[in-house]
Amino acid sequence: MLWLKAFHIIFVVTWFAGLFYLPRLYVYHAITTDAPGLERLQVMERRLFGIMTLGAALATLFGAMMIVAVPTYLDSAWLQAKLGLVAALIGYHVWCYKLMLNLRAGHNCRSQRWYRWFNEIPGLLLIAIVLLAVLKPF
Repeated sequence: MLWLKAFHIIFVVTWFAGLFYLPRLYVYHAITTDAPGLERLQVMERRLFGIMTLGAALATLFGAMMIVAVPTYLDSAWLQAKLGLVAALIGYHVWCYKLMLNLRAGHNCRSQRWYRWFNEIPGLLLIAIVLLAVLKPF
């Protein structure tokens, strides 16, 4: 079980690294006007999205494996709340993908300021998820 937990944490860190940095790239993308700069950002966004998607998939896999190993965990209210926040995080991940496609197509309708605020969402989710996992308040 500890191996599963260790790999779960490793891939959660990978996922969050991407979730913290990708919207920052969107900030730069929104203010960049030169073609070489836009091309460079598109490559960076695409590669980062691939890495963070792999991290998300493996974090989810190892998390699910822990639940399969100890199915009674699902009886815990804290875990149910955590899984709800993870679902929100997956929704954020999908939203990032849609934004990336819009930016790539040149259909940006958001300001760099909006992307700066958007970039704060995973940090708030991370705080709540870690507090639930560590404190198990209910």
